[in-house]
Amino acid sequence: MQQSSAPGAAPVAGYFGPFGGRFVAETLVPALDELARARETIVATEAFQAEWRGLLANYVGRPTPLGEAKRLARAIDPTGRSLARLWLKREDLCHTGAHKINNALGQVLLAKKMGKTRVIAETGAGQHGVATATACALFGLPCEVYMGSEDVARQAPNVGRMRLLGAKVVPVDSGSKTLKDAMNDALRDWVTHVQSTYYCIGSAAGPHPYPELVAEFQTVIGVEARAQALLAQGALPDAVVACIGGGSNAIGIFRPFLSDAGVALFGVEAAGEGIATGRHAATLGQGRVGVLHGSKSYVLCDDGGQVLEAHSISAGLDYPGVGPEHSWLKDNGRASYLSATDDEALAAVALVARTEGILVALETAHAFARVGDVARLLAAKLGRPVSVVVGLSGRGDKDLATLLARLLPDSSPGGGAS
Repeated sequence: MQQSSAPGAAPVAGYFGPFGGRFVAETLVPALDELARARETIVATEAFQAEWRGLLANYVGRPTPLGEAKRLARAIDPTGRSLARLWLKREDLCHTGAHKINNALGQVLLAKKMGKTRVIAETGAGQHGVATATACALFGLPCEVYMGSEDVARQAPNVGRMRLLGAKVVPVDSGSKTLKDAMNDALRDWVTHVQSTYYCIGSAAGPHPYPELVAEFQTVIGVEARAQALLAQGALPDAVVACIGGGSNAIGIFRPFLSDAGVALFGVEAAGEGIATGRHAATLGQGRVGVLHGSKSYVLCDDGGQVLEAHSISAGLDYPGVGPEHSWLKDNGRASYLSATDDEALAAVALVARTEGILVALETAHAFARVGDVARLLAAKLGRPVSVVVGLSGRGDKDLATLLARLLPDSSPGGGAS
């Protein structure tokens, strides 16, 4: 396979630099070829784009606002020196509460036009599962969502939402019982029912053409944010910060800024209980090149190439891999990747809630945990106050049980954390 050479360029034969590709069972090759053709012959058409964008406007509620977070900006700079202007790209205000609906609507609409009669998906935090179940209800398609049993327990509100929307939630008890294992079982299902079933992947990962397809549907975030920043302040931001697990919300907001050399890009991974403990999900910072779920990328694995279990308090970041485009952006230096621990993410949830009145998802909180560091770094480098856009990828309702137990342990009627 040939390789693309420019950051953000559409992959040639499914590659971003040396990353990406298609490492799957022969049974899936025809289905992936069919999907690649559909991307070119259906998704690229004016009719499809008009229908999808109409849904984004009239069903999802796009464009989402880019709002200034003035009290949070003061909180991250206690010296009062006006360190940064912070702008929040509010994907939490999308229908279903996160960015995942942008991609789910696009893919389920595509499944309908391809004549597929069943949709499956994997989910970690449950937001992609909810988004896929929502899209399937809208288009009248049956939906099954694979979800690690650990995540079923800690993301109970989203499990209930999926079931109310008519989806079947399939708990996965193998491995770490989280997102990696849910994706494994979804792929096994797809192999068995490949003719009738559409697999709606939620992240910019997996075999070609999924990383490119998902990125295309999520790039609406960055397109809007770029135009909104120019309108709001007359200039592009100095930096864009987003959390990253598999990487769909981050690549969605990064892509439209890739050719803007003056805009620094920062992804924030999950450091879990601390990098030194080994219980983390910092794939780009601590992983090595390998193959996971049909794609060559950075992976958390041992010397023998065996995939390691990841850990994060946030189910959506609890994944030992990452999308191939992020791996390429790391290696070519266009984006920088930081990490934040569980405790730092929890502290960020509390800070954003009390300064801006916004309850962010635990995934999103990782980006907020590092935004002060990013602002200080760039302000020192540039010698002036800076402007930072933060991808607020989702709301925290789904995490309420975890948040109450960890942040307000005496808030339950009985006085305990249960």
